[in-house]
Amino acid sequence: MELDPQSPDIEMAWAMRAMQHAEVYYKLISSVDPQFLKLTKVDDQIYSEFRENFKKLRIDVLDPEELKSEAAKEKWRPFCLKFDGIVEDFNYGTLLRLNCSQGYTEENTIFAPRIQFFAIEIARNREGYNKAVYTSVQDKEEEKGATNGGDKGANSGGEEEKGANREGEKEKTNKGGEKEKEAYKEINKSGETAM
Repeated sequence: MELDPQSPDIEMAWAMRAMQHAEVYYKLISSVDPQFLKLTKVDDQIYSEFRENFKKLRIDVLDPEELKSEAAKEKWRPFCLKFDGIVEDFNYGTLLRLNCSQGYTEENTIFAPRIQFFAIEIARNREGYNKAVYTSVQDKEEEKGATNGGDKGANSGGEEEKGANREGEKEKTNKGGEKEKEAYKEINKSGETAM
């Protein structure tokens, strides 16, 4: 049975895969400091080509016209085609956040080719823009931890407090490592190869 590429079933499958990819990516940048993420085997090449071709493109808050207008498409097309055969599914549709300090919502999302997603997200990670998401999630988790275990060691001596603090730091570091492992497992489950 051959499916019509314009059928609602195919469109729904693409949309679901794009949403799954977005959820996994957001979970990843929420769990691990994005500055250290490697999304593909060729991140360095993607980043250098991107910044060479789009020096002044503002990536913290994207203007859809900079991606979708006819003039923008003419500029993006040669960049994207450079990665045909280098980045798997380079032109596959993905969801891209317009404002990198916010999550994936209908108002904050645009559909973009995968290589465009990689170029912008690698730049956001390396230039520190995605750190806001990571920091926000980490702060919320620390607040939860403080609320759930707040009074421990309040009446004890200073040495015990320092020890408890060091334990908390070890625990936080370990949680970060566990989160990273979980995020990478999720990516592998979703069928992503390089990310």
